[in-house]
Amino acid sequence: MVSHRRSTQSGIGPGVRATVLSAAAATAAATLGTSGAHAEPQDTPRTAQARVDRLYGEAERATEQYNAAGENAERLRGEFDRARDRAARGQERVNRMRTVVGSAASAQYRSGGIDPSVALLLSSDPDSYLDRAAVLERVTGRQAEELRELLRARRDLEQIRAEAKHALAELERNRAAAARHKRTVERKLAEARRILGAMPAADRAGFERASRSGRDGALPGLADLPAGSARAAVAVLAVRQALGRPYVWGANGPDGFDCSGLMQWAYARAGVALPRTSQAQRYAGHMVPLSEARPGDLVVYRADASHVAMYVGHGQVIHAPYPGAPVRYDPVGMMPVSSVTRV
Repeated sequence: MVSHRRSTQSGIGPGVRATVLSAAAATAAATLGTSGAHAEPQDTPRTAQARVDRLYGEAERATEQYNAAGENAERLRGEFDRARDRAARGQERVNRMRTVVGSAASAQYRSGGIDPSVALLLSSDPDSYLDRAAVLERVTGRQAEELRELLRARRDLEQIRAEAKHALAELERNRAAAARHKRTVERKLAEARRILGAMPAADRAGFERASRSGRDGALPGLADLPAGSARAAVAVLAVRQALGRPYVWGANGPDGFDCSGLMQWAYARAGVALPRTSQAQRYAGHMVPLSEARPGDLVVYRADASHVAMYVGHGQVIHAPYPGAPVRYDPVGMMPVSSVTRV
């Protein structure tokens, strides 16, 4: 989602870039101060582009957090649904067993009254009764076993209900986290749009050209090798079919994609279930050196693994870059490479 105007070969890290930008801002402020101006320095095309780059990067990180929260919510929803179904079946089992136990007590009542030891068979809470060994000794062997089985069923049911309650609470927390990350993404993207909208048309066009050129992104020494596997070859064909489709944050196709959603969708066409986030996709296979990259390999960018693309050969990747830029080719070195994963 960034403008991809940085190079892995430059040796300039984020801290150095921040220092350079801070120094430039300080110089501009000093210049304005000597001329008697007290207003904040206005963005130049370069600083505006840097701010848009930063906002896109922050939005992409929030997008991957949103994706992770959504993925966890789906898992937890499944756990809750399964626990709820198990609880329903457990309640049916308890009800059947209580019917059997109650029938035995009823028969004894008809024969002359209910012995105190048999009365517990109708109790809604036989736990305390079972703790008394003396009482159990006065119950027939069959009745004692029936009661023990009923107690086990009740305890299982309570455990299942506790699991369902926990899954539901976790589900609600993940839904809330996803909503927070969504607001963050929307705020960052709105700010980036505001900055771009305030730029003169010529500067905005220049920014787009720089974003799409991938300049300084070529890396030497990459051989043109075949795909890493048959399924990787299918994924490459799929990702090429997505060229030109729009970037849509939080989407995994088929009409729009974010970066990790595109990788997940392409590999799904090859029958491979990738995890949802770029951070998790990084570990979806084994890592290889960039110099040995093959078509279908996942190229992960930045130290926090917040962007991912697919290597397609000839020093190029296909990826979903950022809002407003469709799925496209870019040089593999368009930004700092963190790792390369062969699925």
